[in-house]
Amino acid sequence: MRIVLVGPPGAGKGTQAAYLAKNLAIPHISTGDLFRANISQGTPLGQKAQEYMRAGQLVPDEVTIGMAKDRMQQADAEGGFLLDGFPRNLAQAEALDEILKTDGLRLDAVLDLEVPEDEVVKRIAGRRICRNDSSHVFHAIYNQPKAEGVCDTCGGELYQREDDSEDTVRKRLEVYHSETEPIIDYYKAQGLVVTISALGKVAEVTQRAMAALERAEA
Repeated sequence: MRIVLVGPPGAGKGTQAAYLAKNLAIPHISTGDLFRANISQGTPLGQKAQEYMRAGQLVPDEVTIGMAKDRMQQADAEGGFLLDGFPRNLAQAEALDEILKTDGLRLDAVLDLEVPEDEVVKRIAGRRICRNDSSHVFHAIYNQPKAEGVCDTCGGELYQREDDSEDTVRKRLEVYHSETEPIIDYYKAQGLVVTISALGKVAEVTQRAMAALERAEA
């Protein structure tokens, strides 16, 4: 299957993408991984991206599209892929259609993870990270440490990242609504969108997603 995963920040896209890709035996292609791989390998696209990033500018769509195109044409993606974070806007969605059309392919489904805005804010703004080890993550509501502000694992100080503040989260949501949400209507017009609730335990959301994708494929 060739799938695009969409949803607001805090919807759990990265977590679900990993599980779904494993269950479907297709590669998980995320924008973050594309950038890191191209930059670390020193590819021409990676060098271009790094130039913009160093200048504090947004990486142009054509660079992101080029990276995604190269990745989708690798051998392990011949049988399908799951795109996470791409396309991010209408221009990228239209470019993706053209890339696939050139190879006589098309998307099978666009999986939309739906989460109420207040829940998104609660999920992200409640995160607390250990200063000693950023892989030690707690939550003010859902995964509280035994002692407030102290990491259960190593005793390090827990803090809220600036990116996780409520103001920043709401700004990220505004960007999502203005730039990314329009691609849902674009794909709805093609009959590709399947929407599921991303509330509940991770395993429950994965089961919901797999059932929705199976219906879309039928």
